Amino acid sequence: MSERLLVNSGTETLLKELTNSLETCEKFYFGVAFVNFSGVQLLLDALQKAIENGKQGQIMTSTYLNFTDPVALRRLHEFSDLDVKVFVTDEHRGFHTKTYIFEYADEYKIIIGSSNVTHSALKSNVEWNVELVSKKDMPFTDRVLKEYGLLWEDSTPLTESFISDYEKQYQAVKRAASSVHLLRQSGAYITPNRMQQRAMVNLERLRRLGETKSLVIAATGTGKTFMAAFDVQRVKPKRMLFLVHREDILIKAKETFEFLLQNKPVTFGMLTGTRKEIGADYIFANIKSMANVFKQFKPDTFDYIVYDEAHHAAANQYQEVMRHFTPAFTLGMTATPERSDQLSVFELFDHNVAIEVRLHEALEDNLVVPFHYFGITDVDGIDLSDLTSRDQQEIARRLQIHSRVEHIMHYMGFYGYQGRKRKALGFCVTVEHARYMANEFTARGVPSLALSGDDKPEAREYAIARLEDPNDPLECLFSVDIFNEGVDIPSVNLVLMLRPTESPIVFIQQLGRGLRKHPEKEFLTVLDFIGNYSRAYLVALALNGQRYYDKESLKVAVATGFAHIPGPVHIQMDEISKEQILNQLEQESFFSMAHLKEAYMEFKKVRHGKPPYRLMDYHTYDGAPDPITFINKAGTYLQFLYKVEKDSFLAELIADEIWVKAYKVLSAMLPLKRPHEAAILVMFLNKREIEVEEAIRAVEHWIEGVREDSVVHAMNTLTQKYSDDSEKKRQPALVEWQEGKLVRTAVMERFVSSETHTDWMKDVLEYGLHRFEKGFGATSDQLPFLHVGTQYQMRDAALLSNFEKSHSSFRGSGLLANGKDYFLFVDLNKDADIDERLNYQDAFEDQYTFLWESPNNMRQSSTRGQNMIHHKTRGYRLHLFVRKYREMERQTQPFIYMGKVNVERATGDLPVAFRMKLEQPVPLLLYRELTEIV
Repeated sequence: MSERLLVNSGTETLLKELTNSLETCEKFYFGVAFVNFSGVQLLLDALQKAIENGKQGQIMTSTYLNFTDPVALRRLHEFSDLDVKVFVTDEHRGFHTKTYIFEYADEYKIIIGSSNVTHSALKSNVEWNVELVSKKDMPFTDRVLKEYGLLWEDSTPLTESFISDYEKQYQAVKRAASSVHLLRQSGAYITPNRMQQRAMVNLERLRRLGETKSLVIAATGTGKTFMAAFDVQRVKPKRMLFLVHREDILIKAKETFEFLLQNKPVTFGMLTGTRKEIGADYIFANIKSMANVFKQFKPDTFDYIVYDEAHHAAANQYQEVMRHFTPAFTLGMTATPERSDQLSVFELFDHNVAIEVRLHEALEDNLVVPFHYFGITDVDGIDLSDLTSRDQQEIARRLQIHSRVEHIMHYMGFYGYQGRKRKALGFCVTVEHARYMANEFTARGVPSLALSGDDKPEAREYAIARLEDPNDPLECLFSVDIFNEGVDIPSVNLVLMLRPTESPIVFIQQLGRGLRKHPEKEFLTVLDFIGNYSRAYLVALALNGQRYYDKESLKVAVATGFAHIPGPVHIQMDEISKEQILNQLEQESFFSMAHLKEAYMEFKKVRHGKPPYRLMDYHTYDGAPDPITFINKAGTYLQFLYKVEKDSFLAELIADEIWVKAYKVLSAMLPLKRPHEAAILVMFLNKREIEVEEAIRAVEHWIEGVREDSVVHAMNTLTQKYSDDSEKKRQPALVEWQEGKLVRTAVMERFVSSETHTDWMKDVLEYGLHRFEKGFGATSDQLPFLHVGTQYQMRDAALLSNFEKSHSSFRGSGLLANGKDYFLFVDLNKDADIDERLNYQDAFEDQYTFLWESPNNMRQSSTRGQNMIHHKTRGYRLHLFVRKYREMERQTQPFIYMGKVNVERATGDLPVAFRMKLEQPVPLLLYRELTEIV
């Protein structure tokens, strides 16, 4: 008998074990206390294939505590060749079994543990399940089968009449539970969620630094209004103003504050076209009404002002109000921090971002519902391989065939949806395509409508209200782009991707339309019909959720079903779609100008044709391309822009060779490995000279516990103290020391005198700082300033350990040192033409252990050898950096910092072979990415 413990961890989940076992077994027998549709849907394909292959199966569940979902029972009942029974419990006899039995020719696999059939139990919950594999006729196996058989005989066969009766009981219990929940709700017992807690901590930190403004960026439905109310509850302003442009949002915001701050000694009022309650302590106003009367208030009337939907704050009405009032603190909240033609939302709030929550953070924090994504190979006979994103009409024409409609409807029926009524959004290629789909669905018994930008707002609102109404027959709305953002339909339970994915941004926006929490929805079903389109691989970028990626990480993500995505999210592609996407990823050159230009143009299209002239434009969109790849290709973002846009004003900027060199100095800093230098340079855009104490305060804006020695090192770095002669020739110094202060050089003085030059330089610095903050949060200063899992070049270790000699000398052997820090740089896959140490073995033994061979001139008895072997007692730190390949697509690859390692054993000489334990184990998915070839 063999046994092992099954837990949900990365790529290893109970779901994966069950689906693999259903594929290989001869018979299967499940006995679980309850089944939910969220779990059954994940097993549908595996169950279907098992039954099609002639495998016999039994599933036994129960009515225990009325947890079993009648929708799940009905879906299981639809499998005509699957035997399903229900153990009916009563007050004297419960049913809490969780058993999965698989029969093979000579043995049984038995899984017993804690997991029922729900998506959380199968994928993400902390669950312990023991798997036992034993020969047939073993005492333990016989006992399990006997007990299962007794329960099976004592259970009721599943019938439609049983489901109907149970459904009435289930709904009655659910209504009673909902009533109890409403009775118990009280603002005094509501506590902040994880997002709100992080935001409040950062808001408090910014206020301690003397900041008076801050911005919160989070998707619709993630709790921004409650977060603002919690912060107001903490700050206790005497008077507060909440401003927004829509009255329906205003009413909900007031209700939220009243609910959370009930029994507090403050009054609440509204300022709208019909209500003028301006004497209230906390006023909720629409901007139109406030713009008419704001001069009646003194500038310091309000201690705290909230601007909801803050991306509108660059408009004239908002600007007049913002300039008038001088509150102690101003909070901006937005889901889409897009830049207007005049002002950036980030600028309006002094570049203070308390928190930024995009889709995958929202999933991790349970702020939105998880989704079950099914990538389905499109119907045979549709060939899109010769078309591009510019051929929209032809793509739509080829997709408008009856067999595809039947194909879509088949899979809609197979995978189903959660809720009493199907509430679907279908995203199409063109308006004509949307109308075609609506007509075809309606003709087949699924009442549908097509909406477009040509429809009046009233018509759209009426259609949305019909879809949300459980008693209205309307089941599906088809559109092109109007539902991508800014539309809130919480009860949507099905999203149909009926167009080739051309932009990860648009895909994420469309997916987001169904992720709003709703009482009748535990998860969202997403059906994506993937054709043989030349850029089908873009769906992998959209689902990946990593803003910064490479080909290898994407291939591993696809191969593992995107197992790195948090929570009970399920992403499943059929084998044909998966193979197609993997092949495209293998063939695509991510660093070619053609690929980069295509990514840029798609991003420009999302911005309605407006060129993204600022790096910060990329920071505002979830799923935007990584502009660092553009910089790496062309030297600077400005030069890349000129290659694709050919604007005359860009040509004028590029013609200034000295300025371009200075701009390139800043561009080369990206992505920032520490914020010190950039934070100091931002100050120099407005100040001629800076003392060390001022520089420390500038860095404190971005990290905590700032070290003075690191700030001084950063100031010296900016003066080119650690640059070699060739670097000094290529890159002009922007600052220099004079009488104990850092001051602008003549080059810097020249540039800050030009508003255009200053704007371009400020954009690079601000993008670098906001990207750093997004990646690391309010991290603490440390030496060396390294973060596990982050990518670095060799030279970065010199900067981040305050190396005080030429930083370009940090290269070569793979073992570099600065004081008590040793840095080990390893290529896991050697290149025989480059690496003379090809015969030496550097490899992960497992997630916890690394085997490393020293440079071939090291002996154990040498000073360095002894320092490494006895590093703990001698106070040395060993830092491990690895990369899978030295180059990919002719691009030198960075190393990934794996953290500190401790020597367990050292053997041999010339070289010395070390066995080391990592202080932090390598995450399973990263381990697979580094060690496997996909």
